[in-house]
Amino acid sequence: MIQINYLHKNYFWVLSILFIVGCDGFFGKKTDLDFIEIPEYLPREVAYVPVEPVIKKYQNPIDIIAGFDELIYVVDGTSEEIISLDESGRELGRFQLNGVKSIAQNRKLDLLAIGTSQRTVGGITRDVTCIYRIDMHGDGNEFGIEYARVVDTIAHPLYFKTTFSGSDDKVQFNKIAVLEDNRFYVTRSGIDNNPQKFGGPDDAILLFDEDGTYITPVVVNTPNGFFRDFFKSPMGISSFVQPPQISAGGPDHFVFTSFSDNTSIKVQVIDYIETDFGASYEPRILFEADTTIADGSLTTSEKFSKPVSTLVTGDGTNFIFVLDQLKDSLYQFTVTGLEGVKPPVGSATSKYQMASFGGRGDGLTQFNAPSSLAYKNRILWVCDTGNGRILRFKLTTDFQ
Repeated sequence: MIQINYLHKNYFWVLSILFIVGCDGFFGKKTDLDFIEIPEYLPREVAYVPVEPVIKKYQNPIDIIAGFDELIYVVDGTSEEIISLDESGRELGRFQLNGVKSIAQNRKLDLLAIGTSQRTVGGITRDVTCIYRIDMHGDGNEFGIEYARVVDTIAHPLYFKTTFSGSDDKVQFNKIAVLEDNRFYVTRSGIDNNPQKFGGPDDAILLFDEDGTYITPVVVNTPNGFFRDFFKSPMGISSFVQPPQISAGGPDHFVFTSFSDNTSIKVQVIDYIETDFGASYEPRILFEADTTIADGSLTTSEKFSKPVSTLVTGDGTNFIFVLDQLKDSLYQFTVTGLEGVKPPVGSATSKYQMASFGGRGDGLTQFNAPSSLAYKNRILWVCDTGNGRILRFKLTTDFQ
């Protein structure tokens, strides 16, 4: 009975306090708590989480790659420099190049950089898009960006003709993807898309030999026939030949992205198929959206708005990443086109777990007009261009 009275008294005391606090004017006006923003939590078993510190050394980071030499390379569009970094983000050196906007590295460890070059033909001088090949080997066993020198320049349109035409200065090289034997693809865009044009339509993916010799525009075989003008405003491109150097290799397949407003599927995988009857490039048939397996698909219509960059991983994870500049988002897919990753061992579900993320802002998992991404040792590097920084991310399941 004594215990019951004790509990009763305490219960009355608590009610009295709540009554007093709830009355306006007793201790002054009650505080309005509406200013507090309630965060939206999206609990995930699998997610990409920020790796700090954020890298804020560059004015306008517009491209980034993980090289076959185990280094990271960044392009600063404002200073027109290629910057070499180690894996920790420590700067190793810089190389200035006219109009540089994107880079790649071949397996001989030469850099391939897209920039601009001035050319005079028939008394006409123009600034044209070009590809620079940069050797970084010194006289002996030295290697590094401090030894960088341009050894070759592929200037548009002089790799396939000797004169300028009216629209040549409107043509742009965009991105480069290297193959196992150092041949490489280049995405090209422009305003003249006549498929019968010498050198192929301006909107094209071109194949070059290791030494920079132009081979052909890629012609795609579809159920409706062969198309020289298959690609519409192509931008990003990634081959399946990726670091690390020791395991890099494979067929001539590639993933490309499109900026075309008239294309509903803006990211596609193109396979290089060899048979006894010849070889051809063909669109890969991927998993379509099936919400019982995954919540998204690479081939979902209108999924992307401005997919500026794509990347295939070369470490056996078999991911395809897509960076959408207009949606300020990074998307992750399996090589079969499913959005997400397999759930961790012991998970209550077998459904692929969504790992895509982003949105406009300056938070550690937000972006402002991102432009490029790289992948090394299971770390994602992203050029968050609008915020003037480079962000790094790691998948939660990759932490030890």
